[in-house]
Amino acid sequence: MTATLTFAVPKGRILEEALPLMARAGIVPESGFHDKKNRSLSFACEDPSMRIIRVRAFDVATFVAHGAAHAGIVGSDVIEEFDYPDLYAPVDLGIGYCRLSIAEPKDGTVGEADNASHMRVATKYPNLTRRWFEAKGIQAECVKLNGAMELAPSLGLATRIVDLVSTGTTLRENGLVETAELLPVSARLIVNRAALKTHPERLGALIDSFRALSAEPKAA
Repeated sequence: MTATLTFAVPKGRILEEALPLMARAGIVPESGFHDKKNRSLSFACEDPSMRIIRVRAFDVATFVAHGAAHAGIVGSDVIEEFDYPDLYAPVDLGIGYCRLSIAEPKDGTVGEADNASHMRVATKYPNLTRRWFEAKGIQAECVKLNGAMELAPSLGLATRIVDLVSTGTTLRENGLVETAELLPVSARLIVNRAALKTHPERLGALIDSFRALSAEPKAA
């Protein structure tokens, strides 16, 4: 009997862009997956040898790294933040483009000089944030938030934020301005390294399918 392969996907914007690619790679979820009222997290696929789990983006990397899922799709920001040694990211899917950036109040009233050696930063990316500031000789005290980052400077919780930016509209509407880019971000196919050794043909074929799809010219 063929073992079931588990494929992890993130909730949100990346998933909407990933679904057409997944379908062309043979990963088509059951109809209940598209029902917005459905609170299930695990779904069957048209291919009975596969199933899909839908979790938070940060959890996709954890499920795959620890072998609870064999493969998945997640942003490169998550991969870089966790830096799991058991994750293999063989394909840039060419979707989910955005950037991880620093922002501060546009009026400049951040309460710290530009040459300060210590800064308090609100972010859900403490590891990436610390590494970036350390490279510039600055100690970053990271305040971990999972959302509403833009409120932190105005409420005195932090003087800067590090968060994903796409259009920059949310920053502008909250009186913030982007001052530096830490990392360009796109969605990647990730695979558990041990699973790749256990299921080399099936996961290898999946990697080849996504690689071929990502190499196709994008529609204008």
